[in-house]
Amino acid sequence: MRVLEETKKYRVDTEDEAIAAIQLFRDKADQNGYIVSKSTYQKKEKKAKGEILDSGYLVSITMVYARFWDLGD
Repeated sequence: MRVLEETKKYRVDTEDEAIAAIQLFRDKADQNGYIVSKSTYQKKEKKAKGEILDSGYLVSITMVYARFWDLGD
């Protein structure tokens, strides 16, 4: 059995941190043996009665380790 791809999600506090996290995964892709096939971030806010109680950014990274038809170990 072989892992082909995985999607991981992270929470960060600012948009700058979200952009930096995505760039970090892209920079480390070659040395860690994957390709970043998709990366997104989205602002999330927790509200109650129209008031913002908390906010953050959801960062989603999809890493591809191999394609289905790739051969080898």
